[in-house]
Order: sequence, then C-alpha cells, then structure tokens
Amino acid sequence: MLKSDQLDVDVIKANLHAPTVGKQILIFKCTGSTNDVAWEYATSQNNSGLCVFAEEQTAGRGRAGAKWLSAQGQSILCSILLVDCHCGAELLTLASAVAAAEAINRYAQLETRVKWPNDIIIKGKKVAGILLESKTTDNRVDYVIGVGINCHQKEEFFQKHEFQMPPTSIDVESNATVDRNLLATELLASFDQWLTVAQESSQKIIDTWGRLSSQLGHWVTVGYNQKRFSGNCIGVDPAKGLILQLDDGGVRMFDAAHTTIVKHL
Repeated sequence: MLKSDQLDVDVIKANLHAPTVGKQILIFKCTGSTNDVAWEYATSQNNSGLCVFAEEQTAGRGRAGAKWLSAQGQSILCSILLVDCHCGAELLTLASAVAAAEAINRYAQLETRVKWPNDIIIKGKKVAGILLESKTTDNRVDYVIGVGINCHQKEEFFQKHEFQMPPTSIDVESNATVDRNLLATELLASFDQWLTVAQESSQKIIDTWGRLSSQLGHWVTVGYNQKRFSGNCIGVDPAKGLILQLDDGGVRMFDAAHTTIVKHL
C-alpha cells in the first residue's frame, strides 16, 4: 500500500460537504469488523452518521454469512451508523445500492449496475457489496450499513480464492490506480444525498434503482425458503422486495432478508 493511499480523516473531511454522513469518521489500521465497531456507538443519537473505515478486517462479513476477503489497503471497508432511522430495511437497501453505484460511477466513470439486493457489478463482475444490519431498542430502529468496494486487487488475488460470482476491482476495470481517499469522500457524499432522498421520496429511489438494475425486465431465478422461483423481474417494492411475474403466471414479491438471486439472463 502506498503511503499516499492510506485513508486519512483530514483528507476525506477536507473534500466532504455532507451534513450528516461523515460528520464523525474513525479509521482503523485493522479491526475485526467495521460493522461491529459502528454498533458500539449506537447508544447515542448524536452518533448517527458516524462512519468507520478500516484498512483491514479480520472478521469482515457479507450477506448470508459470507466472508468479505481483502488484503490490507486494497479496498474501501466502511460502515455507516444510522440511529433511530425511520426508513424501512428494504428501502435502505435500495438507497445504499444506488449510493454506492453512483459514487463509483462519478469517481471512476465506470458503468456500474445494481444486482439486487446488495451487489454492485461492472460488466457482470462484482466490484462492491453492501451488508445492512438492524437492531430494535425501545421502539427505536438503528441500522449499520456496511460497504466493501474492491479497489486495488489484481486478477492474481481473485484467482487465489473462490467467489459466488466473478469479482473485479476498480483498478482492473479502469486501468488506473484508485485514490481511495477521494473515492471515500465521494461515497460518503453519495450516501448522505441518497439517504436524505429515501426519507423524502421512495419513488425516486425506486426509479433510480430501476435505471441501474441489471435485473429489471429480465428473467431471473431466486432462492427463497429453500425453494426456487423463476420469472420476469417487473419491479421492486420498497417494503416487500423484488417483484417477479412468475413463469406459472402469478406475481410474487421476495424480500431481501430471505432471498438470493440464483441466476438471471
């Protein structure tokens, strides 16, 4: 890792003009999980908008118990704390995917797409993922949004491991070297923007997600409660999830918490 590429609170804040997300930033050289660190600060509403970064995670996790693999200094590993948030989990998942995809688009000028519910892809390969966690305390719902973005990984790194879907990195796709501080700034600004939109207009989130979706209008197969369902993806509901026109003629919704995409065309 180049010294100039080390994540730096002052560099990120100097270019960040967001009222909520990033008002507090913590950066760890190494930690178990940035999500776990963020949860430690959920005791106070004053900490809402806190962002935790790590150069390396020893227990980074993805959706459905998967591990997030990254060597030190190779990724953006970040968790955002939202205390007493009134947006539902499904809408937050959509807003987070839109925010991450647009941040990468703006920074690297790459044509990113969203693979429901939480993957960001470039040319069919995964470049980023999102893990949304929630806790309810005294009628208050708090969330931590974990974001992992592959930045400096080379093809050789990916070849050493097995992945559920083909991975890639921004360096590989852009044929350039990412400035992770600038990308982190873009990411936090994008989250601040889209989390605000989520509280004001769920339809704008849905419309933008649809524009970025790799599945909308396509035939997909999903796994739900140990069964498989196939059909055409006709939309997304901010509360109930992905909407499929099933091959047998029915219409059904599949929530993100219990559903995985098996394949799509």
